[in-house]
Amino acid sequence: MQIIIFNSSKEPIYEQITNQIKSSILAGELKEGDVIPSMRKLAKDLHISVITTKRAYEELEKAGFIYSIVGKGSFVAEQNLEMIREKKLKVIEEQLSMVIVNSREIGLSTEELQQLLNILSEE
Repeated sequence: MQIIIFNSSKEPIYEQITNQIKSSILAGELKEGDVIPSMRKLAKDLHISVITTKRAYEELEKAGFIYSIVGKGSFVAEQNLEMIREKKLKVIEEQLSMVIVNSREIGLSTEELQQLLNILSEE
């Protein structure tokens, strides 16, 4: 599992970690029962505070992506197909919302945006 932190991002570091681990799970790169690095190891590898990794893991656990066993570590939780579909749909909705905001900022019409989507989906 590789996590890349962008210091220039406006997104907090814990959210970058959370989003990248979620993406790996949803993409099937991390499977049910896979061990994820300990909070301390991840903090050391990324040169960040353990408090930051702890917050990311708490968010992932709260959202049902991982579970932790004291003394054993953190693991990828079982994901049912309907839940994965819903989570992916939520990610798509968030991304499309950002696309709409960005397109409005440059004056792109809904029709032009639809054309762009059609072109990209054909590739």
